[in-house]
Amino acid sequence: MFFKELKEFLDTYKKKDPASRSYLEIVVCYPGVHAVFFHKISNFFWKLKLKLLGRIISNISRFLTGIEIHPAVKIGKNFFIDHGMGIVIGETTVIGDNVSIYQGVTLGGTKWEKRKRHPSISDNVVIGAGAKVLGPITVGKNSKIGANSVVTRNVPSNTVVVGIPARVVDNPSGDGSGI
Repeated sequence: MFFKELKEFLDTYKKKDPASRSYLEIVVCYPGVHAVFFHKISNFFWKLKLKLLGRIISNISRFLTGIEIHPAVKIGKNFFIDHGMGIVIGETTVIGDNVSIYQGVTLGGTKWEKRKRHPSISDNVVIGAGAKVLGPITVGKNSKIGANSVVTRNVPSNTVVVGIPARVVDNPSGDGSGI
């Protein structure tokens, strides 16, 4: 089971990054892969209520990879991080399956209260470089967020949003609600 999931995860990197040449190169040289592995460890300790140890491991990961993922973040399978430097993913973020994000993305909060304050990213979402997705919002399945966009409202499924503030530029279903 573990090896099947690992191969599927590495296959995601091989498929989505045309510069990858081998599984060994992906395992050794890709900071997104390292950040996800570190996150699995820090999340394990977080769930065991060893929260300080989880935070220490996530900070070591941030130092080594340039990618900050809070130990409490829930991440689905095949999470693809490309050129991850400067990525920040806040504590109450939920990330679905087959999500891709690029350098400089922030999945951040807008409130100080101890409640859900970070985004939920549904399956098959792509978030472009430098985008900021802020607050307890939901990004629907199969959506795309353009580079450097600032998203502070829900994004419907199957939608492309761009700009500051983000606005819908393509939605085949015609549902422009939320943006």
